[in-house]
Amino acid sequence: MKISQKKFVYLISPLKIKKSFFNDLTQIFKQKKVNFFQLRLKKVSYKKKFVIGKKIKKICKKFNIKFLINDDVYLAKKLNADGCHLGQKDMNIFEARKIIGNKKIIGITCHNSIKLAKISTKNKADYIALGAFNYSKTKKIKYKASINLLKKVRKIIKTPIVAIGGINSDNYKKLLLNKANFLAISGYIWNNKKLKPIEAIKKLK
Repeated sequence: MKISQKKFVYLISPLKIKKSFFNDLTQIFKQKKVNFFQLRLKKVSYKKKFVIGKKIKKICKKFNIKFLINDDVYLAKKLNADGCHLGQKDMNIFEARKIIGNKKIIGITCHNSIKLAKISTKNKADYIALGAFNYSKTKKIKYKASINLLKKVRKIIKTPIVAIGGINSDNYKKLLLNKANFLAISGYIWNNKKLKPIEAIKKLK
């Protein structure tokens, strides 16, 4: 996977898609900081996700951003997305590969586990996600990861690492300095009480 170091944001969708979302997304992409966009909608029907996904895919294509689907391999295939992201309780990577093929990106959640990071790398995941590094309002925190863990994993694997969990303009640099390749960001952009999405992304330099 080619990695642009200027682009380090792995943007995750808000849990609810408002009308203003598509325009905001376009403005954010124009900042040239986003490498990946993940559609993560938990309480939305398959049909609605498909309609939303088609619109997002067009915008991603225009800005050359990889479009991934959270959890749902079949939706990723139907949308012909660039890949999907799998949690530990989702479909295993071998089954997912059979469905979406070898050329698609598959990322795996590894929480705060060196063992899971090693297994995912061995199973040829395209990236692994570690975290949560900070408190997050987007998701309940079950696993807490440290900078120390990030350093240890970085020493033993070459697979790109996506850091997740409560990342914002105050804490993001520390993760990049410790060799996280990408930063998964959602709440800081979409649920920021002080900044609009475009203002929030501009603060990540």
